[in-house]
Amino acid sequence: MSEPGGVDDTVRSLLLLMPRLVGRAKKIPVPEALRSFRLAPRHLSLLACLLFDGPMTVNELAARLEVAPTTVSLLIGDLSRKGILERREDEADRRRRIIAIAPAHEPAISSWLAPGAAAWRKALTPLTPDQRRVFVDTLLAYEAAVTGEERD
Repeated sequence: MSEPGGVDDTVRSLLLLMPRLVGRAKKIPVPEALRSFRLAPRHLSLLACLLFDGPMTVNELAARLEVAPTTVSLLIGDLSRKGILERREDEADRRRRIIAIAPAHEPAISSWLAPGAAAWRKALTPLTPDQRRVFVDTLLAYEAAVTGEERD
């Protein structure tokens, strides 16, 4: 038997918790206004960045999402063709494009993603900044271990 509060005890708790979290996340219904677009998980991260951080360039989105700009460009193209995103010229540099959620879709995207953000805020607010960093770093380390892609 493992010691209470030991690594094995914590792993057991997380092995029970993680499927419940994933199951609950999958049960969050896609708003009717967005169902026909067949959005995939890869779209959600991009939409969340734009929703919570506002319009930004392809390179800014790529940095936030930790993927190549070409990957972001493909996602943006897909969502732009569906009318979910808008691209406009950057007034400061006309060669750059600013990407934003189309105003017609912002309420549906917000109603879909905001409850999850509110739940994270509620769970993380009592923690200190250092504790929040440890929490995120732990999730990143778990992701890396599961995928076999060790992080720096």
